[in-house]
Amino acid sequence: MNVTSTAVSLTVDDVPAGAAFLARYLGFREAMAADGFASLVREDTPDVILLRRGTEVLPEGFRDQPAAGVIIAFIVDDLDAEYERLKNEGAPVTMPLREEPWGERLFQITDPNGVVIQLVAWATPEHA
Repeated sequence: MNVTSTAVSLTVDDVPAGAAFLARYLGFREAMAADGFASLVREDTPDVILLRRGTEVLPEGFRDQPAAGVIIAFIVDDLDAEYERLKNEGAPVTMPLREEPWGERLFQITDPNGVVIQLVAWATPEHA
């Protein structure tokens, strides 16, 4: 097997709102879009695919289930700067900047569909 790319696919209610959120706050760009579908890309991370709930391409037992319990985590170079930037830009910060006992520094924002996006930096070099 030769993997040429990686993507995370999320089932959401409002594809355009999710796509706009990822573009505005996280610098993704829309590579493809159609009714109920958007593929968003950045060169430095896996692609994100948004599918509208109920879309027939989803397995029948999963068609109506929204993305839930999923956190998309991005490790970033300057967590403090990203936190300030996103707060200043009005991003919905749903977990303020904090440090966990295991050495992870993080904060979370949540998109209009309830998808949690976590930005992370490791406080200790051995976790980098």
